[in-house]
Amino acid sequence: MEPGQEPQRVSAAEFIRGFGSWRMQASRKPLVVTHHGKDAHVLISLADYRRLDGGGEAPGDRLAASQAAIVESLRDAVIFVDRGARIAAVNPAASDRLEAPASALVGCELAAALPGFAGTMLHAHLLRMLHHRERFSGEVPGLIEPRRWMQVDLVPLAIGGAMMLRDTGDTWATLAEQDARRALADAVEIDGALGVARISVREQVEAANPALAALVGTDEAALRRVRFTALLPLGARQAFGEALETLFRTGTPTRLDSALVTRDGDTLPVRLALVERRSAYASDGAVILVTPR
Repeated sequence: MEPGQEPQRVSAAEFIRGFGSWRMQASRKPLVVTHHGKDAHVLISLADYRRLDGGGEAPGDRLAASQAAIVESLRDAVIFVDRGARIAAVNPAASDRLEAPASALVGCELAAALPGFAGTMLHAHLLRMLHHRERFSGEVPGLIEPRRWMQVDLVPLAIGGAMMLRDTGDTWATLAEQDARRALADAVEIDGALGVARISVREQVEAANPALAALVGTDEAALRRVRFTALLPLGARQAFGEALETLFRTGTPTRLDSALVTRDGDTLPVRLALVERRSAYASDGAVILVTPR
């Protein structure tokens, strides 16, 4: 039935007398059969009926099909195993991760498909899931590739269980890089002779370390929200502005010889190293390393 299509109506008596004709009309649009002038029954085509009830499938069948479609579309690798720890099914992501078609994986022992699996604690957790229905979630290295970390979830199921794999190697690399940067920042602070300023794209100082405050002869709070160029002598401001503009335009770190004006009015020769701070969408400003010359 087309949206907004008005059904036709016929009395029960007329319907009985002309059943063949009315049946043909009902194949084109719904037919309402009335009884004593009131709508009582509706005759529709088989195709319309199947559209109404979802093609004749039971609700449980439609739900199972929907769940299967979700598993097929997941980026995470999903491996279904039977109670003998053999692969019962895999989703496309698992097939890609293991670099083998599903037809070659189904029926194989899980230990044969995962090079770093046999004899590990994860193997023990899998057996506990299969025998005692215990869940497990954790990060495991070297399961598929050496030194590559995977987030592993073991979920008990009626057939045995499922192993879900998510690659977290890039996350660990990012964390390691962040740790290295924090260690470098700590080393700069311990050194005590290197000034550091974090500035916005408008050149305002958002943060300064104690070493920079000591070079200027003031405290850290006094430097916040001051334009960095205010710390430079007039003759050095243009060169700094050009270097900062080039940094924001190209993203390439740069350095230049400059000077700081101290609280007492003295000029302190320094070298400035400028590195851009960039978010996913735009520049957030820069970090400036100040080294006395």
